[in-house]
Amino acid sequence: MSNLKLLARPFAEVLEWQQDGSCRNVDVSVFFLPDETARGVRRRREIEAKAICTYCPVRPRCAAHALTTREPYGIWGGFTEAERRRLLALGWEDLADRRHRRVDIARLAARLANSS
Repeated sequence: MSNLKLLARPFAEVLEWQQDGSCRNVDVSVFFLPDETARGVRRRREIEAKAICTYCPVRPRCAAHALTTREPYGIWGGFTEAERRRLLALGWEDLADRRHRRVDIARLAARLANSS
């Protein structure tokens, strides 16, 4: 994690929620896997990452950030790249607050489940 004190204040404010993430002291390789990772290994790492995200206090912000910025890589807010692509296609904005800074995680998950 970068030292946010070195960033311009408006940019730092956008990212300062990350300081409270459950993933803050976890090896990033849990959340970001090379494309060529074997399917079984990938699935185990996704389960591990999602378990860390489950009770994270900033999960609604993390998921909203990843969807808003169309983050192409990694697990953010407990959602994989493929799940976020599906949410982008299905629509997610109606489940977010007015500024798209937080999203209703339970309703996002339900939207994914209902689209399968």
